[in-house]
Amino acid sequence: MANIQSQIKRNRQNEKRRLRNRNNRGSTRTAVSQARANVAKAAPESKEAVMAAISQLDRSAGKGIIHANKAARLKSRLMKRLSGMEKKGEEPSAEAKPVKKTRTKKSAEK
Repeated sequence: MANIQSQIKRNRQNEKRRLRNRNNRGSTRTAVSQARANVAKAAPESKEAVMAAISQLDRSAGKGIIHANKAARLKSRLMKRLSGMEKKGEEPSAEAKPVKKTRTKKSAEK
């Protein structure tokens, strides 16, 4: 137990911060696991779940709760799974772009 008043206060602050960080880390893990589950079953709301998880990862990395490289790695893996799901055609794309016809230039005849 600390004898110095400033150390007692520091311990109190550290405990509060530890609990806050623990809560944030848990909600981040939950968001990532829900996104993975949605992508695995090709749910229609999987894109929204991935975007929510990415947002949560960015917030946690910004606050120093998880390392920035870990956040980047998890975001990359989530996006890789999501794009793989979309390429398989399991989720229709939002809009199909029309094919634009290209013209060839006629050579100038002299």
